[in-house]
Amino acid sequence: MPTYVELSPLRLGRWLNEPARWALDGETLNAVTDKATDFWRETHYGFTRHNGHFFFLNSAGDFTAEVRVRARFETLYDQAGLMVRLNEETWLKAGIEYNDGAPMLGSVLTVGQSDWATGPFLGDPADFRLRVTVSDGVLRLQYSSDGQHWPLVRLAPFPKAASYQVGPMCCTPERAGLHVSFSDFRLTPPSGKVLHDLT
Repeated sequence: MPTYVELSPLRLGRWLNEPARWALDGETLNAVTDKATDFWRETHYGFTRHNGHFFFLNSAGDFTAEVRVRARFETLYDQAGLMVRLNEETWLKAGIEYNDGAPMLGSVLTVGQSDWATGPFLGDPADFRLRVTVSDGVLRLQYSSDGQHWPLVRLAPFPKAASYQVGPMCCTPERAGLHVSFSDFRLTPPSGKVLHDLT
């Protein structure tokens, strides 16, 4: 039965594409990416990949989710953050992704085909937080460098559903071996904050 957990125990989660190396240490999920893992669908490159690592819980309908991510991004397309998924053709992934020689803040929204929105990250990319809210058919994505201030990254339509898969995500399309630590994961009812409330 889908539930909300105020201080979400990641022990309730499960993997889509479980990596060979991972562990739960209390409420911290540590994972090491396998080789050539990714989530992407068709646009520009013409291929589809759905073998990235996604550790998810099921929401009870609309939700707000947060996570803290710590990793050293060094190789092209190294990435880690949050994912929201309905099925193989409908999902969002967001977080830090290494491209153009630097860790960048990015998001990929896929409804049939993937888009990609990316830009400079203002903060320490080795330690950051993400928040995603899905409510009444709208997805709102925010990031934070300190856990206090949450600028908007993206606002987009997203299909309404009775339940969503949501949780930490990591991939390394060009290699294996990215060590990622996910902590402070929360899954709650949607926050209800107005759009320009950045707390």
